[in-house]
Amino acid sequence: MITTLMKRGLPALALCALPLFAIAPVSHAASYQPVAEGASVTVPFAVRRDLPQAPPAAVARTELASLTVEAPHSMTGYSRARFPHWAQQGARCDTREVVLARDGQEVVRDEECRAVSGTWVSPYDDKVLTAASQVDIDHIVPLANAWRSGADLWDTPKRKAFANDLEGPQLLAVSAASNRSKGDQSPDQWSPPSRAYWCTYSRAWTHIKHTYQLTITEPELDQLNRMLDTCA
Repeated sequence: MITTLMKRGLPALALCALPLFAIAPVSHAASYQPVAEGASVTVPFAVRRDLPQAPPAAVARTELASLTVEAPHSMTGYSRARFPHWAQQGARCDTREVVLARDGQEVVRDEECRAVSGTWVSPYDDKVLTAASQVDIDHIVPLANAWRSGADLWDTPKRKAFANDLEGPQLLAVSAASNRSKGDQSPDQWSPPSRAYWCTYSRAWTHIKHTYQLTITEPELDQLNRMLDTCA
């Protein structure tokens, strides 16, 4: 059973895994398919999606208007360890490996569910990546930003759910370079170098903040509105 780890009726942390032979929604149950020692399996990439999935711009604007605008909370007490991430999702796969398979093309996994080959296109900077070591799994709303926006008041299960959210548009495979350039910055401090992704990024960021009832700052609000203006 999937145990609801979050308050206010938020999406539950998906505890099931992608099957090792096909792309499937993470919320679908899947049993582990044994892989012989030394063997590998390929996860075919069928249709390129507009990742991450986020509501249309009109909905995002409504969500943005409903957010509380206030100064950032103190970083006192923060550490990434307060957000247990890359949780096990079953079938030997953790959250990182699930996202690598979801966002990549022709991803090959070994018997430990590690991506040993594949291709990923980083939407932040349009880089084509051919090794999992070049790929970071970005939290669209960074953990430290969430802390400054209200997650400092959450309990650990809710922070864990946020850090491993496979249901919403919170996790995305991107180039390590772009993820590290972004750090924990909000959109007014860092926006994807590829302006073509501004619409998707602002919709996703807004939806996450709305879903988790996190706050925003005035500069953040202004930049999100500018980014939403790029939506066709």
